[in-house]
Amino acid sequence: MDLKLLCGLGMGAAALTGCSQVQNKQEAKTPQKPNVIFIVADDLGYGDLSCYGMTRIQTPNVDALAQGGLRFTDAHAVASTSTPSRYSLFTGHYSWRRNDTGIAPGNAGMIIRPEQITIADMFKEAGYTTGAIGKWHLGLGDKTGTQDWNAEVTPGPRDIGFDYSYLMAATGDRVPCVWMDNQRVANYDASAPIYVDYQKPFDGEPLGKDHPELLTLLKPSPNHGHNQAIVNGISRIGYMKGGGKALWEDEHIADTLTAKAVDFIHSQKDTTFFLYVGTNDVHVPRYPNAAFRDKSGMGYRGDAILQFDWTVGQIVEALKQDGLLGNTMIVLTSDNGPVVDDGYADRAVELLGDHRPWGDFRGGKYSNFQAGTTVPFIVYWPGTVEAGESSALFSQIDLYASLAKLVGQEIAEGAAPDSQNNLNALLGLDKKGRDYVVEASSVLSVYDGTWHYIIPSYGSAYNKLTNTELGNDPNDQLYNLKEDIGEKNNVAEQYPDKVKELKAIIEKEKANGYGLGKR
Repeated sequence: MDLKLLCGLGMGAAALTGCSQVQNKQEAKTPQKPNVIFIVADDLGYGDLSCYGMTRIQTPNVDALAQGGLRFTDAHAVASTSTPSRYSLFTGHYSWRRNDTGIAPGNAGMIIRPEQITIADMFKEAGYTTGAIGKWHLGLGDKTGTQDWNAEVTPGPRDIGFDYSYLMAATGDRVPCVWMDNQRVANYDASAPIYVDYQKPFDGEPLGKDHPELLTLLKPSPNHGHNQAIVNGISRIGYMKGGGKALWEDEHIADTLTAKAVDFIHSQKDTTFFLYVGTNDVHVPRYPNAAFRDKSGMGYRGDAILQFDWTVGQIVEALKQDGLLGNTMIVLTSDNGPVVDDGYADRAVELLGDHRPWGDFRGGKYSNFQAGTTVPFIVYWPGTVEAGESSALFSQIDLYASLAKLVGQEIAEGAAPDSQNNLNALLGLDKKGRDYVVEASSVLSVYDGTWHYIIPSYGSAYNKLTNTELGNDPNDQLYNLKEDIGEKNNVAEQYPDKVKELKAIIEKEKANGYGLGKR
């Protein structure tokens, strides 16, 4: 489905400013420094894409990138949830080295502090124009709960290297439900000033738990907590007052951020740019555009995957229109593993059928098992990255150091302390990749491409709300994924030396104790 067709379907004319026809240009010669685009899906599982072997749903635009690029089968996010995963991707610093990188509330202060050097800073130093569009979930402003949403919110993305930003203030299921355009509320409505609180509700503002009749689009699943402020017929986490015309409409979130990404590409066609696009589609609440709603046969979660695939296609088409496709490296991945019911009654569980978002792995989002951090990962750079499949072990935390090497940029002292240069793996020249990856959920674990070791934990073994095995156990856990990809057989007692070896890796990493990375 192209932009022209979506315009005809009423996708929001104001949002789709990229609907004009642009003449295709001859592909330009690949420069020494390519444009770089990160497309980071939210809660998209290893098994959610047809290019990873699933048959219930088709993702032709992502498949085209996989067929023309390098599809990784052993790539990993640092953490099994959004905030710590994205923190590590942007900073090259393990999120678990800090105690304030858990799932951020909607009114969180900036998790990445201005004194830290980010991958966006690195690209700027290399002469790139930088942009961030879509899902953020890394906090805004200085301290939690102190933001004035009716003025510029600072610090923000500008303070950590992004020249331009158009972001969801928090997440789709948390207030405030507004877009932030360069750190100010987009389409601000002075007649409806915005107030946000995560402790107590505002007088006169209806809540989902009290007024289910007002939940015209989605209702929350029982006991998940998505039953507070009501915005656009959907109840959220947190309390909010005001917003007026600035409030987003959930069915237009995808086309809004897609249009902004396309506009950024067109506006920067004569520069070299780095663009982060964080899509929201698969994260709750899921309410896709009418163009995709009820099209997958798998409920709104399946429809959201179709919508995500459309966004990918529009970004690629914009690059083609401007003759930039051969000059651009696209990295497509997800922030963590999948979850089916994460708070809303959208029939995702009932209509899942034989579709397995986690593929052959065990667990999912929130889990210590491999489905929590094993993510789809595709590198597309025609003419430079040879098409194929890579089993190299790769961690998203290495994008920082690897791309610094690609663009000839020295990493500043104290920056990206945990990021390794694995550019050859990223380009398909190294088939092995990392020696091991450290993963974080409720506890730390380490995986070396064969063996996965999870340290003991007394946390809950199972999350009944999300129907997810969390992988917590008071005993050492060791799994051989070459023989037991579903991690059903704990062989820690049979291989005490391997347990000792992998446990020592975790202790060594913890002992490094890298700080925040000062400028």
